[in-house]
Amino acid sequence: QLQFVASGGGTVQPGGSLRLSCTASGFTLENFEVGWFRQAPGKDFEGVSVEHPEGWIYYVEAGKGRWTSTRDNAKNTVYLQMTALNPEEPAVYYCSPATAEGGRIMPKWKSWGQGTQVTVSS
Repeated sequence: QLQFVASGGGTVQPGGSLRLSCTASGFTLENFEVGWFRQAPGKDFEGVSVEHPEGWIYYVEAGKGRWTSTRDNAKNTVYLQMTALNPEEPAVYYCSPATAEGGRIMPKWKSWGQGTQVTVSS
């Protein structure tokens, strides 16, 4: 089964940092635009970043200056380094093929792989 798998979530205090990892099951990420999304309880999915294989990266306004997306093709992994996490950001985070359209980050697949829980709590 082809899917993207997110990992690395956990519980941090406000202002803390986490590094999420996205790997692929059954294929390589090298040629994919990889996006990060999150879903808070009772809310819709929200795209937070997308990284193109050629290196350009788009972040939504909330993540600019705080988050960094990087790619390691040798490890078949895309990372999202998140800093300065705030109490409004707890959610399940997912990665998926994605694109940026009209200022929004949109998933290209209709289904989601394994997500990872991020909790921000003092």
